[in-house]
Amino acid sequence: MKVRQPADGPLFADQGPRLPRVIRRTRGIVIEIIAFIVVTLLFPVLLIIAAIVDLLLWLTRRKPWTGIRLVAMLWWFLFGEMQALAGILGIWVLTGGPAGQGSLRRRRWLYGLRIHWAGSHLGGVRVLFGLHFELEGLEEVARGPFVMMMRHASIVDNLLPDAIVGHAHGLGMRFVIKRELQVLPTIDIAGRWVPTLYVRRASEDPESEIAAMRTLVHGLGEGEGVLIYPEGTRPTPKKIARAQEIIAERQPEIAPLAAGLKHLLPPRLGGPLALLDEAAGTDVVICGHTGFDGLVGIGDIWNGKLVGRTIRIRFWRFPGDQIPLDEKSRIIWLYERWQILDDWVGG
Repeated sequence: MKVRQPADGPLFADQGPRLPRVIRRTRGIVIEIIAFIVVTLLFPVLLIIAAIVDLLLWLTRRKPWTGIRLVAMLWWFLFGEMQALAGILGIWVLTGGPAGQGSLRRRRWLYGLRIHWAGSHLGGVRVLFGLHFELEGLEEVARGPFVMMMRHASIVDNLLPDAIVGHAHGLGMRFVIKRELQVLPTIDIAGRWVPTLYVRRASEDPESEIAAMRTLVHGLGEGEGVLIYPEGTRPTPKKIARAQEIIAERQPEIAPLAAGLKHLLPPRLGGPLALLDEAAGTDVVICGHTGFDGLVGIGDIWNGKLVGRTIRIRFWRFPGDQIPLDEKSRIIWLYERWQILDDWVGG
């Protein structure tokens, strides 16, 4: 897989004092290194303990063997993090250290490293938990530029854009992601070397974040796409019902559109509309997936919900010149596409 040459695009500096940022990243790196050493040294013991627990639970409850899978996945995840941290350091050195900030060569290499990182993590999950993938419409994302809007259903689907789209077509993805993911030093550090916007779920200054989001599509070339999760968080029946109630109270004109959604949260309009406006004429890709639903935390995986699942992924591409220009029509257009996705998820 050869990563295409990226175009020039904005880099977003980490806000706030330098010292807390250095402490956060140093702490994250140290924790991952120590965890990798400890898990590696204790790996045989952990596997034996997990196997005994799995056997007892299988005999008493016929629960799938997940303990041994989780131990193996923990080691594989930490091994992948070690590889990525070494790769980040190597890229930093080979592209000029501090002087290479913003270089397109650094971006291209980083996109390639991130594709490998995501593919490694997702591959580990696929093999260890016996997942089966069914892809439809992957050819729709064979070229950029595009704005991709993806549903958000679990702690795993953040890997799909790079592991599936990036790996298949050598595309680099510019992300809009939540700031909480900065807990991983690989995302915290490398995300600053390619166009990545970290946003707060309940921002005190949404106008500034939306303004920054607009710049994310600047300079978007054929080898890149921009990705956003319009729902903002993972849906549950309770969250969907509550979101529909709020829309009925505050935006009654679009309440009928939101009321038709059964499986997805109504899209938050600020970010998606800003991207559509700033990237007028750019194609839009809607990405849906099923199979990761209900996997909110490690506890859900421990309960065996992930074992043997079939993961279906579907892409729809809509030409940019067919997207309405006025805001009201764009909202209707977006909801109609979101309804298509909702129907597919429930089908």
